[in-house]
Amino acid sequence: MAPADTPEPPGTERNRTTAEAILPLVGGAANIASVAHCMTRLRLGLHDRSLVRDEALRALPAVLGVVEDETYQIVLGPGTVARVTPEFERLVEAGRAPRAAGADELAERGAAIKAARKARNATPLKLFLRRIANIFVPLIPALIGCGIIAGLGGLLTNLHWLPALVPALGALASGFMSLIAVFVGYNTAKEFGGTPILGGAVAAIIVFPGVANIDAFGQRLAPGQGGVLGALGAAVLAVYVEKWCRRVVPAALDVLVTPTLTVLGSGLVTLYGLMYVAGGISTAIGDFANWLLTNGGAGAGFVLGGLFLPLVMLGLHQALIPIHTTLIEQQGHTVLLPILAMAGAGQVGAAAAVYVRLPRNGSIRRTIKSALPAGFLGVGEPLIYGVSLPLGRPFVTACVGGAFGGGFVGLFGQLGAAVGSTAIGPSGWALFPLLAGDKGLGELVAVYGGGLLTGYAAGFAATYCFGFTKTMLTELNARTAPSAVPEGRPVDVRAGADHTLEPVAEGGR
Repeated sequence: MAPADTPEPPGTERNRTTAEAILPLVGGAANIASVAHCMTRLRLGLHDRSLVRDEALRALPAVLGVVEDETYQIVLGPGTVARVTPEFERLVEAGRAPRAAGADELAERGAAIKAARKARNATPLKLFLRRIANIFVPLIPALIGCGIIAGLGGLLTNLHWLPALVPALGALASGFMSLIAVFVGYNTAKEFGGTPILGGAVAAIIVFPGVANIDAFGQRLAPGQGGVLGALGAAVLAVYVEKWCRRVVPAALDVLVTPTLTVLGSGLVTLYGLMYVAGGISTAIGDFANWLLTNGGAGAGFVLGGLFLPLVMLGLHQALIPIHTTLIEQQGHTVLLPILAMAGAGQVGAAAAVYVRLPRNGSIRRTIKSALPAGFLGVGEPLIYGVSLPLGRPFVTACVGGAFGGGFVGLFGQLGAAVGSTAIGPSGWALFPLLAGDKGLGELVAVYGGGLLTGYAAGFAATYCFGFTKTMLTELNARTAPSAVPEGRPVDVRAGADHTLEPVAEGGR
């Protein structure tokens, strides 16, 4: 059958319709500078932010929320965003026309707006953490897939089922992790402006079995010593060596000399320095995480679970990505993620309380009904940006719920039943297939499930009792009567607002 006659995958028409609905609301193809996506968001670089029709965009059934950062981010949800993005990119390419004088003016104005926003919001720390996230986030799908396969292999082993299949599953699950340093090196060089394959080549030294024959600082090196942190450092060093070579090596010799000096120089420093230092840091991270749960227990879980949502809002949670990856590489799972996932449970509990406390606010209640399923699966943006954060106090009480859920999981970690995750990315109910630890699967599920229930209950109770003032309740319930506020206009209680908002995420409407 000819390719043109090949049936389209199911859902293609729906994804194309979503892309077609979004494009004109963000200024059309001429206004799009870049298109990318992460696990849940379509990230757009815009020439002119003022051309975006926020109200109409938020009202689209497929849009769960909108976030404005360095890029304009449209929350579509996991799975959906990966299918809508290619359709959107095709529409952008098809709709671009030759640039006229007006387009040049538009680009200049957009560049000025973007520069002004960067000057206000981009601190050196946030820029660095964003780079770290850009290195590790692309690895998350492989971590998830391999983590679930590892969990399936463990389950079959415990049940004594299909023993001939278990080694094959082990190979599938471990292959990526055995070479993760190479992928980290590749992405690091790409992010820092070097040649990606050279970054991967230098990082590959870390996992090469032959390093066991090399002595450094009076000790034999071990394959994998330093892990992802060593790979990160090696690739950054390789980028700087490469850039130096590009400046001083004659153009006629560049193709031969630059790659050789890059791998040789940064590789030797990696073998006789970085692997040793990064290995010590990796070991210290693992020891500290174990010590924290063993000795800090409930207190550490309470603090981590309570602070995670504010860290996400500030973008500082990205600093935890290499720590999670190091723990997974070193111990097979990260004990921090199940605790941090409790922040999402607190958010779900808080949203449920908002639903109960605002019986006459149909708009916010519809938002909560459409966003709760994603919240249970660990996708918190619709509830955060559509409900708790605009309301203010419920965001704080959601953090309280996360703190109690984290304290529950941390307490059992202190009692010897630490729960870990074999991958990063999922949370909520989606984390159950990735649970791992020293105890049986039933006990791990019970502890993590108990933490979620605690987070739900604490978030609900804190929000129900302390999430609203009497004035807020009166206005939020009264001003959304049909005669007062048009349908689809939720209430804003932020200082200085007129108590109406543009429609927020109502993905199920």
